[in-house]
Amino acid sequence: MGKNPYVIGYVAALIITIVGADVLFFRHHLWARLLANIGIVLLFVAFYLRFFKQT
Repeated sequence: MGKNPYVIGYVAALIITIVGADVLFFRHHLWARLLANIGIVLLFVAFYLRFFKQT
């Protein structure tokens, strides 16, 4: 996949976080769920770029 072996676990954590938030908090709220999912993905991308990206 990539040079960093933690990427698979990181993507799995992202998916688990999104699905968990959808099921627990935003089941019947389409727009809130969409905005929360976008926010979670942006947060994970920011952490990836800060801590895992190798330059």
